[in-house]
Amino acid sequence: MRKDPNRVSGEPMTLNFGPQHPATHGTLRIVVELDGETVLKATPHLGYLHTGFEKLGEHHDYNQYIVVTDRMNYLSPLSNNFGYVLAVEKLMDIQVPERCEYVRVILAELSRIADHMIWLGMGALDLGAFTVMLYGFEEREKLYSIFEKTTGARLTTSYTRVGGLMRDIYDGFEEDVRTFLSTFPKTLKEVHTLLTRNRIWMDRTKDVGVVSAEDAIDYGLTGPCLRASGVDWDLRKAEPYSYYEEFDFDVPVGTNGDVYDRYLVRMEEMIQSGRIVQQALDNLPDGPVNVDDYKISLPTKEDAYGNIEGLIHHFKIIMDGHGVQPPAGEVYCATESPNGELGFYIVSDGSGKAYRIRIRPPSFMHFQAVPHMIEGGMVSDIVAVLGSLNIIAGELDR
Repeated sequence: MRKDPNRVSGEPMTLNFGPQHPATHGTLRIVVELDGETVLKATPHLGYLHTGFEKLGEHHDYNQYIVVTDRMNYLSPLSNNFGYVLAVEKLMDIQVPERCEYVRVILAELSRIADHMIWLGMGALDLGAFTVMLYGFEEREKLYSIFEKTTGARLTTSYTRVGGLMRDIYDGFEEDVRTFLSTFPKTLKEVHTLLTRNRIWMDRTKDVGVVSAEDAIDYGLTGPCLRASGVDWDLRKAEPYSYYEEFDFDVPVGTNGDVYDRYLVRMEEMIQSGRIVQQALDNLPDGPVNVDDYKISLPTKEDAYGNIEGLIHHFKIIMDGHGVQPPAGEVYCATESPNGELGFYIVSDGSGKAYRIRIRPPSFMHFQAVPHMIEGGMVSDIVAVLGSLNIIAGELDR
């Protein structure tokens, strides 16, 4: 290390940045080597959850595993549910009803908004903007009320099923969502007023944690973090699924790849998600939300209680651990989750449980780029960079 002759300093200091909930938001840990306030070296550690999300896939049937996906990125569990069942349905060559696809898209985009609002509130709070956190939590609570009435839960929703949904949306769902969409842009406008041209916010975020387009691709960044570096890549456009090709929306792209651009990209993404939800509501089809195959979807209660065939199908799916049984084979399916590409690689041996499940979570890929973003910067920049990446500890777990 070359020493500045004008500095009166000793040896570099090693500091554990985390794990603590403020700033690192959970179990993250970064070992940093400092020269005063300057970061010379950073070594990120995954944390201490050790829940074994992938291994659990070998011990749960395909529908039971949905509750595990809730707990990966716990800020957007509906998106996790969505991505996982799409992979299983691809393995089984299932086409779910059109209404089911539209409801999934609506909830996935509302989940994107909820996820981004929490990211916005907590990231701003980390840098001292307390009021923005209150805005973020208020909007999230409005969406959580909708999620609770739809799924029965606020956080761990477990709403999707292989071949459909747990149940259809409730009476009044469309009215509640439209009410939210009518007021939400005003909140975003107020947040823009508080932050976007705020001198303190700009000083803390502009030219901090810069990642070029080439480096972003090399590090495997996806989602808002990739697009903020100037790469126009969104799976909803590039590899459409669930009728996304039928929706009119824009993909915001940044230029500088810094914390400030990652903020602007997410702010615009929320507006675009609102556009998608509005179009989905306007064209929401009638019909069932589950495939008409009792070897895949549960029979109605009337069938289960009223005739022997329904009772047997219910028993085979639930009671004896038989579950749905995809053919032997393997599949990879990726969706554009709020943080980026969320991919599920599933190997089936033809039984009711996966032989192997491997997950490609965006946070796992983004965390490896942290040293590139913070080395040479200040200690205070670590907080800004981590907040801009929205790294979720549950997704890092192996």
